[in-house]
Amino acid sequence: MHVATTRRHYISKDGQERVYETHLLRRSYREDGKAKNETLANLSHLPAATIELVRASLDGAAFVPATGVEVARSLPHGHVAAVWAQAHALGLPELLGPAGRMRDITLALLVARVVRPASKVATRRWWTDTTLAADLGVADASRDEVYAALDWLAGQQQHIEARLAARHLSDAGLAYFDLSSSWMTGSCCPLAARGYSRDGKRGLPQIEYGLLTDRSGRPVAIRVFAGNTADPTAFVEAVSVVTETFGLHRLTLVGDRGMITSARIDALRAHTNLGWLTCLRAPDIAHLAADDGPLQMSLFDTHDLAEFTHPDYPGERLIACRNPALAEERARKRNALLEATEVHLAATATAVAAGKLVDPAAIGLRVGRVIGKYKVGKHFILDIAAGHFAYARNQAAIHAEAALDGIYVIRTSVPADTLPTTDAVTAYKALSNVERDFRSLKTVDLDLRPIRHYTEARVRAHVLLCMLAGYLVWHLRRAWAPLTHTDEHPPQRDNPVTKATRSPQATHKANTGRTTTHPTPRLRTAQPTHPTHPHVARNQPPRNSEPPAQQGVHPSKITKLGARGSTRQQEAGTAKRAGDPPTARQPQRNRRCAARATGRLQRDRLHRSRRLPAPGGRGTRGVRARRWQDTQSRWTPGRSDDGPDNDRRGEGTPRGGRSAQGQRGN
Repeated sequence: MHVATTRRHYISKDGQERVYETHLLRRSYREDGKAKNETLANLSHLPAATIELVRASLDGAAFVPATGVEVARSLPHGHVAAVWAQAHALGLPELLGPAGRMRDITLALLVARVVRPASKVATRRWWTDTTLAADLGVADASRDEVYAALDWLAGQQQHIEARLAARHLSDAGLAYFDLSSSWMTGSCCPLAARGYSRDGKRGLPQIEYGLLTDRSGRPVAIRVFAGNTADPTAFVEAVSVVTETFGLHRLTLVGDRGMITSARIDALRAHTNLGWLTCLRAPDIAHLAADDGPLQMSLFDTHDLAEFTHPDYPGERLIACRNPALAEERARKRNALLEATEVHLAATATAVAAGKLVDPAAIGLRVGRVIGKYKVGKHFILDIAAGHFAYARNQAAIHAEAALDGIYVIRTSVPADTLPTTDAVTAYKALSNVERDFRSLKTVDLDLRPIRHYTEARVRAHVLLCMLAGYLVWHLRRAWAPLTHTDEHPPQRDNPVTKATRSPQATHKANTGRTTTHPTPRLRTAQPTHPTHPHVARNQPPRNSEPPAQQGVHPSKITKLGARGSTRQQEAGTAKRAGDPPTARQPQRNRRCAARATGRLQRDRLHRSRRLPAPGGRGTRGVRARRWQDTQSRWTPGRSDDGPDNDRRGEGTPRGGRSAQGQRGN
């Protein structure tokens, strides 16, 4: 026996195509050597799921009664499976080292850092509640084994980074290096020291780490330094890693002007064959823009960039760029800082005039704190004496600085036939990819901080683990770009100095809030719900004529609005049974719906104005809950206390709303 499905297509008079499906239970047999079919039953009236069960059962599938199955435990699987699949596609297991227990635990730590970053002890508890522990065989891993895996990873760092460099760096290509810092607590770590905090976290010791990436921002290597290490010192370590560990001797290193200084360039020129690409400092640009210098404003009359040479920079190319938008922003920011500083200076002058500050030393200390807050003391002329304080703007210094707003000069040793002018500007601006990696490491994705280790080896291993997780996140963003608000195909810019623009596809994602081009599914037509409707009456339970108290419902739960609604339903049922045509009943039904909605709105306003408990909640929380439900009723009809809890805890986005990640884009 088998289930046969036949479909008949008809074209109606109005031109619409109609399809009729028939499901028949048939038996095949042979008679006089001919195959024949016998129809045993018509299954078309059965639900589609039941028909498929019959079809599968006749095909030999075995089924277990649902009443005999009990779900003992269900483990989350999709998120860890997606990250693990990407890690396997990248060859991370082979990249880490030989197979073994330590490698499996390290892989579990790596996937957990991407999915749910936490401390190592918390991670060990977390992965047992997912399928990750069972898939990698680390469900029984102890705390000591987790720390032993971290120590094993530290020993594999040189091997891992060498393989990543062989994948993504070439001897004649570009490599990017930048330095960042993260604060620490405690006083046991030998790397923790007080220095310039790039987190703005003053008063705490920190560590610093330098990240080496390729041109696209893909992490390749990382080094951890003490918290008081200067940028040029860290750059020396990057040069050693590139030349000695990776064996790249003609690579071009790209860094900011604080990283690749003139002293470091002299060392590169004397001891290596590496190239460099960086930017000049503000005093050097001012020297070039002097009256007899080559950098004059007439260079930017028709173009936004110009290339020239200078005797002070032998064997180098200088590319001057002027960004009008950057010039406006710097002028606005400088004026805002000057005005904010003048507010505090005016308060100090008032205190001196009132005789509260007399000593010149005390006045100088207070003025020093004021001008040091916004770093614009060079733009003020100060006059301090006993019982006297006056200030004024240094207009000459302000005009000199404003003349160079929006101008930056790139210096490089790469010849023009290898790296054209526009490509050099684009390559320098690609340093923003390293900054994006730092944001991903620190806050957005991986939560490198807080650092819960105090030995030097484990702090370095923890930072290496976060770097490898950043490498995995970088590829996940590329693989899932069609599903996110990432600009998959950014347009090529003819002028690299101007502001970058989005592609039409990214603009469509941002405007519509949708990352796919699939049409929105249509809402299914509501089925008739009136008790007397022929399709509902056969499934309608018999009505109970007993009072509400005898039906298990307390009379206090029956509101006045509900009673009126019941009366209207009875009137509507009476009118329908009387045989009124639908066109005659429709206006009356519309008026009833409008009156019901108006009454509900007036009642809600009364509760909000008097702060009375709403019928759906307790106290003012019920009012807030109903207010949230009213705004979300178009999307999800749920309990009135679903929304405020989720919104307050930050555990998710209300159903039907747009997520924060979707609003940000990537």
